[in-house]
Amino acid sequence: MDAKQTAKINGIGRAVIGAAMTAAPTLATRGWIGDDAATPGGKVIGRALGIRDLVLGAGLVQALESGAPTRGWIAAAAAADAVDAAATLLNWSDLPRAGRIGILALAVGSAVQMGALAAGADD
Repeated sequence: MDAKQTAKINGIGRAVIGAAMTAAPTLATRGWIGDDAATPGGKVIGRALGIRDLVLGAGLVQALESGAPTRGWIAAAAAADAVDAAATLLNWSDLPRAGRIGILALAVGSAVQMGALAAGADD
């Protein structure tokens, strides 16, 4: 799989996850943050993160399909994932065990992948 295909798969996945978080923030974030997902604040943060990822993913896919520059979209996605990993680590002991491990693995993996793609992007 080449870099463009990898970026597109990440962008589509990010947009789908973002849409799910926006539509059903409690369901989509409960595994990560626990019962706080059902609070009004938890829903606000879940939707905000969902919209962030929906926009990043859709923007990346649109740029790839139109031939527009992608480095900024890829770098922004890497940064967002790095922030999610850092936030998870900063609140590690307060988060559900399975959720914190899963989100940390997903966030770090995607941050590394997208960081590498951004470094190799030619635009």
